[in-house]
Amino acid sequence: MKSYITKGVCCKKITFEIDNGIVKNVNFIGGCSGNTQGVAKLVEGMKAEEAIKRLKGIKCGSKTTSCPDQLARAIEENL
Repeated sequence: MKSYITKGVCCKKITFEIDNGIVKNVNFIGGCSGNTQGVAKLVEGMKAEEAIKRLKGIKCGSKTTSCPDQLARAIEENL
């Protein structure tokens, strides 16, 4: 299980696995529960590179990042 401490968002940490290039078992600690659960379910089984491509650069309001963007950064850092 990988662990990533987030920066600039409401959730505090993201845990996940990458198995043979596939994203699995994503869990956001904190943040907007419905949104983070939705993102976690959507990327389950997705190729890591595809998840990065889809999520990287998403912003939350006036913030320069978001929970999906932080997940993309976490995956990218662990490839």
